[in-house]
Amino acid sequence: MSAVDPYLIRSTGSAGEPLVRLGVPVLDEYLEFASGRCRPNTVLATAYDLKVFFTVVSKPPEQVRPEDVLAFMTAQRTGQSSIAETLRPVDGESGGVSMRTVRRRLSSVSGLFGFLHARGEVATNPVPRGLPTRRERSRPGQGVPLVRVTRTLPQVLTPSEVDALTSALRTHRDRAMVAAMVLGGLRRCEVLGLRLRDLRVGERRVFIADGKGGHQRLVPISARFFTAVAAYLDTERPAEADRDSLFVVLKKPNRGKPLTAEGLDEILGGARSRAGLSHATCHELRHTCLTRLREAGMALEAVQAQAGHASIESTRIYLHLADDWLAAQYRKAAEVIDAQVFAGLGVTREMR
Repeated sequence: MSAVDPYLIRSTGSAGEPLVRLGVPVLDEYLEFASGRCRPNTVLATAYDLKVFFTVVSKPPEQVRPEDVLAFMTAQRTGQSSIAETLRPVDGESGGVSMRTVRRRLSSVSGLFGFLHARGEVATNPVPRGLPTRRERSRPGQGVPLVRVTRTLPQVLTPSEVDALTSALRTHRDRAMVAAMVLGGLRRCEVLGLRLRDLRVGERRVFIADGKGGHQRLVPISARFFTAVAAYLDTERPAEADRDSLFVVLKKPNRGKPLTAEGLDEILGGARSRAGLSHATCHELRHTCLTRLREAGMALEAVQAQAGHASIESTRIYLHLADDWLAAQYRKAAEVIDAQVFAGLGVTREMR
């Protein structure tokens, strides 16, 4: 195979599903495979990551070696290509990118080579799992991570910021979508994936048919969400919207079609600007909900179920976001320590 020259192609399939291709047969076969396991946005990100990788490395997959992967990491981190050449911007990018982005791109590349290895087209996966250390012989698998990323705490909105954002929304549909995230902790994709039949109005719950990782769950949500949904269905949802999707576009030319992630982000961006807020993404609304639930005393296991986390380790971050919980735990322990210290000092004075 000659050098790979990928270019991003976005189109729509026969059933209206989004298609992403790179114009390289082996890469397109992998993207087709990934589309059966991942959401459209994940497939798009994977396609872009592969485009960047093969544009920089400029080798066919069967010729890629670990040293090429390590050189790619350096090029991404520093903004330089292989050894001495300056990296040409790819799709408008210039300079180095964050290590979080590098890690995601390596994951995409590793997924491709795992696919090719399973098909017998490459002997090994050239993406190293980590760097070996002197202890590697006695403790296999305990090497240095290939990419070390600082785990940052997500931002949450204050009650006044939530009120300002909600007041800046212009339709019942938009208020219902924001309520689903800030009162129910739903992900953006879960909000957009809601269907009319997923509403459990009498139970004040919604059914998540296709959550992250393909997991389904029933999620309780405040009555405010259902009030906004009822107003949206009664006064705003187009009569010609014959699809089962709950949230659809209200204006032409796409009136009645399911709302997209880009559409929701645009709605939220406009409301954020009108409210004068510097932050308020979909994921921050979800973090805000789950943090407030933990602060209100909801058990961590219940927060995990509400969030749809496969592992409770993902939920533990809300212990750090919920400052009241940490402060209360510290004060309780500090009182015991102080009592012991002062009691010891009192005994010492008496002995003197």
